[in-house]
Amino acid sequence: GDNKWTNSIMGRDVDTGEAKIAYQKTPHDEWDYAGVNVIMLSEQPDKTGKMRKLLTTPDRNGIVYTLDRVTGELVSADKLDETVNWVKRVDLKTGVPLRDPEFGTRMDHKGKDICPSAMGYHDQAHDSYDPERGLF
Repeated sequence: GDNKWTNSIMGRDVDTGEAKIAYQKTPHDEWDYAGVNVIMLSEQPDKTGKMRKLLTTPDRNGIVYTLDRVTGELVSADKLDETVNWVKRVDLKTGVPLRDPEFGTRMDHKGKDICPSAMGYHDQAHDSYDPERGLF
């Protein structure tokens, strides 16, 4: 039911081609968010001060995701702002979005005022990361 491997970030070993990490941002994408946004790479310290190789992507679904690009661990998944309502939050341990059923689309329910709409919150426009300032 999740339509695995759609709306996913995938990472492979460059030498062998073996799949190393995979994270699905919007399982069973009911809204056509598609998950096609740019991924920015950075090296930043975590809360303990340890340097980590990260990837960050602001998604059409209204969430900004940061993953450890070596291990695939979900580091953060934050709403772009409070208007994002299809999801209550993303569970950082499981990576699963905890949806708000009021804003779902199903045969027995007419969802209204879903944010973001199918147009998405952040489209394919490119973002950048400034390593000197540590800012996106």
